[in-house]
Order: sequence, then structure tokens, then C-alpha cells
Amino acid sequence: MADIFSKRKRSEIMASISGKETKPEISVRKFLFKEGFKFRKNVKTLAGTPDIVLPKYQTIVFVHGCFWHGHNCNKAKLPTSNAKFWKTKIQNNIERDKKVKAELKKSGWTVLTIWECKLKSNKLFENSMNKLREELNAK
Repeated sequence: MADIFSKRKRSEIMASISGKETKPEISVRKFLFKEGFKFRKNVKTLAGTPDIVLPKYQTIVFVHGCFWHGHNCNKAKLPTSNAKFWKTKIQNNIERDKKVKAELKKSGWTVLTIWECKLKSNKLFENSMNKLREELNAK
């Protein structure tokens, strides 16, 4: 199946997608702030520029979009047009995520990943945030 947009238009669309300040990321940060956890966001000096860094807990939280990071859920379905490109792109993202996580763990950080699909409904969000709170309070 051919793309419905020209190469130029598709490039403009893709360039406009930001990896920071996403709704899922903001909702996790609001929860942490409300719970009294102090954190830093998008720390460029750490591998992978983590979304959320909790220095007191030596913990990093990545809030991953299911599509972009190749999660095994229905939100991560690859497009049928230009399938080879997308498969390679997402696989490269998965490999990069593994390397970043390993590097951070080697540096002594606990690395947590919260998936976009686990924040979609109030119940899923609540469950995910309860798990996050428990993980941080256990430190």
C-alpha cells in the first residue's frame, strides 16, 4: 500500500512529532509531584536523556510510546506502507533502548519503563502509578 502523503509532507509530519512533553509523560510527572517525589526531567547528561530522574531513589523512569518503542500491544502495530522502513526503524529503537538501559544499570541506576498503553484508562493509570509508588517507597 502506498503512502497517502508525498515524501515531503510525510517528512514534515514526522519532524513535528516531539519525544518530550507527551501527555503520558506529563501525567506521570503530575502524579509524582502530587505524591511529593522530587525529580528532574530530560536529563541530558545521562544515557538516553531519561524522561524522569529521581536522584534520591537512584531511579530512572522512561515513559515509552508503544508504537515508537516496539511494545507488544495493539497500539504498536506497524504501518503496512513502507513496512521495511518501519520494521527497521522500530527494531533500531528497541536495540537502542536495551543499550541505554544496560548502561544506566551499570552506572547504578534502577530503570523503570512505563508504557503508554498502561496509562490509557483511569484504572490502568492507577494500577501503574501504585506500582511505581511501591517501587520508589521500597528504596
